Amino acid sequence: MSKTSDPDLLRYLHQENSYAQTFMADTQELQSTLFEEMKNRIPPKMSTPPERSGKWLYYQHVPEGKEYPVLCRKLSCREGFFGAFLNFMRGPQEETLLDCNEIAEQYGYVNIGTCQISPDHNFLAYTLDTRGSELFVLQLKDLRTGSMILGSEVEGVLSLEWANNSDYLLYTRRDENQCPNRVFGRKLGTDVVDDLLFTENDLSCYVDITSTKDRKFITINSNSRTSSEVYVMDATNYKNGLTLVRKRVPGVQYFLEHHYGFFYILTNSPSENITFTAEGCHLVRCRAENSSLSTWQDIVLPGPDVTFQSMDMFHGHLVLFLKKEGLPMLCSINMPINIDNEQAKYIEDLNPWFFPLPFASCSFLPAPNQNFASSVFRLVVSSPMVPDLIVNYDMINQKFTFLHQEEVIGLTASTNPSRIQSNVEQHLEKLETSQQWADLSETYSCETREVISHDGVVIPLTISYSRKVHSSGNSPGLLYGYGAYGIVLEKGWSAEHISLLDRGWVIAYADVRGGGDKAWHQAGNKMNKPNSFHDFAACAIYLISEGYVHKNQLAAIGCSAGGLLVGATINKYPDLFCAAILKVPFLDVSNTMLDPSLPLTIMDYDEFGDPNIQEEFETIHSYSPYDNIVPGVCYPSTLVTASFHDSRVGVWEAAKWVAKVREKTCPSCSPSVILKTNMNGGHLSAAGPLQHCKDTAFEYAFLIKAMG
Repeated sequence: MSKTSDPDLLRYLHQENSYAQTFMADTQELQSTLFEEMKNRIPPKMSTPPERSGKWLYYQHVPEGKEYPVLCRKLSCREGFFGAFLNFMRGPQEETLLDCNEIAEQYGYVNIGTCQISPDHNFLAYTLDTRGSELFVLQLKDLRTGSMILGSEVEGVLSLEWANNSDYLLYTRRDENQCPNRVFGRKLGTDVVDDLLFTENDLSCYVDITSTKDRKFITINSNSRTSSEVYVMDATNYKNGLTLVRKRVPGVQYFLEHHYGFFYILTNSPSENITFTAEGCHLVRCRAENSSLSTWQDIVLPGPDVTFQSMDMFHGHLVLFLKKEGLPMLCSINMPINIDNEQAKYIEDLNPWFFPLPFASCSFLPAPNQNFASSVFRLVVSSPMVPDLIVNYDMINQKFTFLHQEEVIGLTASTNPSRIQSNVEQHLEKLETSQQWADLSETYSCETREVISHDGVVIPLTISYSRKVHSSGNSPGLLYGYGAYGIVLEKGWSAEHISLLDRGWVIAYADVRGGGDKAWHQAGNKMNKPNSFHDFAACAIYLISEGYVHKNQLAAIGCSAGGLLVGATINKYPDLFCAAILKVPFLDVSNTMLDPSLPLTIMDYDEFGDPNIQEEFETIHSYSPYDNIVPGVCYPSTLVTASFHDSRVGVWEAAKWVAKVREKTCPSCSPSVILKTNMNGGHLSAAGPLQHCKDTAFEYAFLIKAMG
């Protein structure tokens, strides 16, 4: 099945799609009802607040009746924040820079990987995938003429960065295994062959390029799952070449920013003040002209119960992403940092301003925040009960402003005390007075519980349900999980969940080991991976035993590596769930990890283990979902989705697993295991809001059917 060019495989997948449609034929009316509910919650117009860059205001909007965003800009002539907004409302004509709807109409599929405006605002560089394979093609547009620059296309480009003079573009390219390992430079306006600037020969590493926030340096970052090596280039005098900051050391990671002659480096490297730790980082600095390890000076230590995770740099402030007593937080510290007697300080000694978050249980994501000179940090905040809220944090005055909130049609939301405006024109007019947000906490409950796993470790479980229609001990439920790569399980706002909550469903999120911060991640990867499955099962059992969900009406859902989590848990506890959804799932772990020609295999040795080491192979083989299907046992009704052009998880993994479940397990149950393959897409869904509603309606109808 891995021979995707084989016409027999194509016929097989089309037959499976036909079977899935036949199986779901009796849910057509339900699917239509669910789709209409979800579609009617989408506002007719969607837009983002403008972000100022130089003399321009950049923003995106989805036109009424369209599926995809349009990138636009307007020239800002007035000074000051409100002057810029007023000009945005009444000033020069809007320029359309990139319309994804036009691309989708031409190719049937569109996915923009990255998008970079040149420093002089005259050029747009972006990467485009029109098949779903994530084999992005470089595109260049001259914004002065509105014309594409012909002959600029390069296949396999992943990241981009402009030199400061705007006539030199750096980009990374993938090798034959689709790993980005080379950096090229292109001189615009010439026919000269692109310069090869850097090649990474270590197959476990991938390369990306960025610039420091102040645009003084371009950084070339070669990262494995557990180590870093960074090179810097003068962003103005790029012909001076690359300088290595620090040679790679196994297990040591570092990330840098620049601030007036100093590199500020977030690292887990051991030093005089701190021993090597996999649990978090500390902040060091060195002179930009001499970055050798001997010059690294510890300046900020995290302190007890604090771990540093990431940072962002501004002219007058440093923003730190951290965890304090297990809770995610952000804070700003005034720059520059003055260290007396060259002694490092704990973060609490630097008078940090911890950003107030508008509600207790929330997730947050930084906006682009590209302006180094700004004293405002923009953050997108949401929770299962609060639609996405854009917040501006004024780091000088230590105040925050609610700027914009995603609009959801047809829901009765409580406000604090009046609902924030949702589209661009309204929030520009009401910016000074809109200091409230809408939430649904009066209608729906969101709780966090602590679940004890098999070894006594406490697992966080987030549970949401309708206060009106939830029935204790009798409600159906859906449990989400992921648990890999140190990624925190997404628990933000999702309007489509309302269609389940209003039908009495419980929706829960299990933060199993393998995700989260470094210590939590390492407790659920490689040899510790089985902890993830025990954690997920413990959370499922808790939902049933505590009466949140009926014992015979719990479903599970996992995407990609989350499909591995759910698939392995089903093998170990086949009667725990009555239904499951596995989306582009990683199921054939043993065979995939034994094939180094596949795109992610070698890099994933640090995540799942190296099968060339006997002990690690035995661990992988002990939980690989495809290799541990239990013969003759009743398996839950399962919807498995796959994408034909998926370059991360081969379409054959889902197809093989479904075929083997049908062959080996209970013949009465296995016909309710169905495979639905998107023949035009890839691993990452690039669907617009309406197609997303259709796909979700199909999934929810499957779950409701499985519950009887």
